[in-house]
Amino acid sequence: MTVFVDSDILIEVLRARDLTVQSQWLSLGTAGTTILYSPVSSAEIWQGARPNEQERTSRLFRPLLCVPIDESIGILAGGFLRMYGKSHNLELPDALIAASAHQSQASLWTRNRKHYPMPELSFY
Repeated sequence: MTVFVDSDILIEVLRARDLTVQSQWLSLGTAGTTILYSPVSSAEIWQGARPNEQERTSRLFRPLLCVPIDESIGILAGGFLRMYGKSHNLELPDALIAASAHQSQASLWTRNRKHYPMPELSFY
């Protein structure tokens, strides 16, 4: 199984406030699941990281695989923005994450499914 994690899940894993998310995160690790993320999420996480959170944040990302944003992801994200930008207030970061998850054939793990109205996506 391959899971693409959204920024909100990564933030929750770092904060360790939601026991359900923590449990699911641990079970993914022990099941040998491939966990992917976007450079968009990396930027969002590092933007908010405090100096005393730097090491913990680095440890979080180490075993994960970053999916580079390339032309095909940009084209797909542009299509998502065209289709859902106005009707669902889809923004560029979420369009890029959705396109990356879809292109990677991964299930998207997010707590904000309303941000991702694309029927092409599967969710974890």
